[in-house]
Amino acid sequence: MKDNLVLHKSFEFALDIIKLYKELQNKNEYVISKQLLRSGTSIGANTEEAQAAQSKKDFIAKMYVATKEARETRYWLRLLEASKLVDLDYSIIMDKINHLINILTKITKTTNHRTFE
Repeated sequence: MKDNLVLHKSFEFALDIIKLYKELQNKNEYVISKQLLRSGTSIGANTEEAQAAQSKKDFIAKMYVATKEARETRYWLRLLEASKLVDLDYSIIMDKINHLINILTKITKTTNHRTFE
C-alpha cells in the first residue's frame, strides 16, 4: 500500500473519518456522522476494489465511484462546518478530502484519456 499513493491516502483518510465519527457521536450528532462514516470509508474501499478491476473500464468505474464518495464526504463536512451542529475545527480534514478528490480526479481523467487513445 505504501507504493500506491491513493490507497495509502484513502486508508489514512478513512481512519481520520472514524475518529471524527466517534467524536461527533460523543457530542450527540448521530445523523450526519453516520452519512459521513459511510461515504468517508467508502472512498478507500472503492480504490481498493479498483485494484482488482477486470478491465480498464472497470477500474475507471470504481475510481469514479470513489471520486463521487469523496465529493459526498466533502458535502457532509461542509454541512457540519456551516451548520455548527458540533463546534470543531474541520480545516485539516477538509484539506485532506480536497487533496484526495484532486488525486482521484487526476487518476480517472488520465486513465480515461489513455483508455480511449
